[in-house]
Amino acid sequence: MASALSRDALSGLDAGDAGLVETLVSRARAAMTALEGAPQARLDEAVTALAWSHCRMEAARDLAEIAVRDTGLGNVADKIEKVRRKTFGTLRDLSRVKSTGVIEEIPELGLVKFAKPVGVVAALTPSTNPASTAVNKAMMAVKGGNAIVLAPSPLGWTTTARSAGLMRAELARAGLPADLVQVLPRPVAKARTGALMAACDLVVATGSADNVRRAYASGKPAIGVGIGNVPVIVDSSADVAAAARKIAASKTFDNATSCSSENALVVLADVYDATLAALRAEGGYLAGDAEKRAIAARLWEGGELNRALIARDAAVVAAACGLPGAARGARFFMVEETGVGPGLPFSGEKLSLILTVYRAADFDAAVSSVRAILGFQGKGHSCGIHTADMARARRLAAATSVARVLVNQSHVFANGGGFDNGLNFTQSQGCGTWAGNSISENLNYRHFLNITHLSVPIAEDRPAEADLFGTYWERFGR
Repeated sequence: MASALSRDALSGLDAGDAGLVETLVSRARAAMTALEGAPQARLDEAVTALAWSHCRMEAARDLAEIAVRDTGLGNVADKIEKVRRKTFGTLRDLSRVKSTGVIEEIPELGLVKFAKPVGVVAALTPSTNPASTAVNKAMMAVKGGNAIVLAPSPLGWTTTARSAGLMRAELARAGLPADLVQVLPRPVAKARTGALMAACDLVVATGSADNVRRAYASGKPAIGVGIGNVPVIVDSSADVAAAARKIAASKTFDNATSCSSENALVVLADVYDATLAALRAEGGYLAGDAEKRAIAARLWEGGELNRALIARDAAVVAAACGLPGAARGARFFMVEETGVGPGLPFSGEKLSLILTVYRAADFDAAVSSVRAILGFQGKGHSCGIHTADMARARRLAAATSVARVLVNQSHVFANGGGFDNGLNFTQSQGCGTWAGNSISENLNYRHFLNITHLSVPIAEDRPAEADLFGTYWERFGR
């Protein structure tokens, strides 16, 4: 079955590309075969090897420097922290779970669950996080005994290839098959990536909406992510200073490369002025009307985000937009907005150090604003609230079509898993059917497992008809 699908997938390529993809997948399958039947301890050694290859400070710095040099996105210090923190957190999660053999027994149901590999994984990685996403997906895949072939974005190829090289070297040092991790060689081309997706057993796509659509159209099981545009409420009961500190730290981390970075604040009227003052104290600059127009003119060119300003340093943004001297030392920039929709670009995702601020008359109005923002862009992804009233947090969660609602947290440090919340560490957040995704949770090791259910007879559990239909019969008759 796999070989026939591979031939179909390779039919549109020239002989060189077809042979390349076929070789990569064959080597991946051979590496999996060499690992077949390995005990949990050996799989965990493989995962630890992958993690150590990136947690070493010199490796993390090398990867960060290459990424910033080649993509122009983010900054070196934060990328170092990102790759080490995400990798360490993912290792923590993976070290605590079983992923091979018997992973669960439920005697009362007569069930025993056996974990098996899904096969060769094709993993699309973005230019925004070309190293941390690569190692994150590789660790999850190898935890289940799978092999992975990374398909980088053009801008991120050098970083992802370096990431793969570090992982391969560490696997070899631990006496494990290096071909558990491979990378699709340059030049990056849609046809080659498409052939890889069709030849593998599972596709996991992080990146542009186009990449996610092509993953779902590959003919193979696929997991994709949705676009971010995170709105966060600052409630009347919030600790405004703490909220501003968390929001500023999150918004400025790696120059807002993350899809989890706050894009809009919806602030209740009675704490609006105090919140803006607290954000200014954290390095925010509030743009006036003319400055807002200047930012819009430069941040969007021809209706598209200007790559020269995406994820750039604040000083670069200020200079490019002609902001005054008072703005040149800011950490991030705020613009006030009242509406949502295609004609109001500040209501969408910005991938830059621009934070949109809305004033809400009351909590119901704030929830309505969040729903409108997500309805325009970011549905399924996430939203948040800073509050001391958990009843309001629950109301927000019940009212919004998102996979994650964060309470009193910095989104960029918590949405993809944190040491002080229960979300899985990941670089890929599923957004459910709201965003056309197949999962509505953080990508994790379970998505890289097939499960065999062993079922044995149990005592019969057959209720009487009256037990199930009695209430219905009483109300509506038979």
